[in-house]
Amino acid sequence: MFRINPRTVLSASLLCLSFGAMSSFASAQVSASADLNAANSSSFNRNNTVVRWEQLVGLITAQGLSNPVANIASGTTPWHVHNGAAAVDLANGEAAFFVQGLVLIGGDTSGTNGPVNSVEGALVCDAGGTDQTVTYTAAVPLDVQGNAEFKGRLESLPSSTCSNPIFLVLNAAKGVWIATGAVRR
Repeated sequence: MFRINPRTVLSASLLCLSFGAMSSFASAQVSASADLNAANSSSFNRNNTVVRWEQLVGLITAQGLSNPVANIASGTTPWHVHNGAAAVDLANGEAAFFVQGLVLIGGDTSGTNGPVNSVEGALVCDAGGTDQTVTYTAAVPLDVQGNAEFKGRLESLPSSTCSNPIFLVLNAAKGVWIATGAVRR
């Protein structure tokens, strides 16, 4: 029996969506191999200026403690991400991300997105350096299950010397990060 790994389908769908090959992340009828073939054949995928984060992970923090990245404060409550990925083309600013199950962990709102109803992405270049830069995506809605997706461009091009890029997902209303990219390629 052939089984489709949901993470593979969604990650491949993110790539396809990023490159104009699909119109939605929710493509249960499309096989993982077809999605991967479409992503691999796109011109965006062949560009070596694309950075991908194969996972998004929620903020791990002690209650009430901020853990800033590039002068962006973190939320002060832990968050969990069920699934997510992100991609940014450093040359032209094209960006895409999706997150599923972005929910609070602990407290009276545990397992929900609490008061957060929109998120935005942030690309950090040269974090901690004197030349660090941050550029943002537009805000997108976060539904009650903690799902959101973005496809478009960053508000400005990343610096031409973007080393050690970091991708953050922010609570758009408060400007604090609540999830980050992991497994960068």
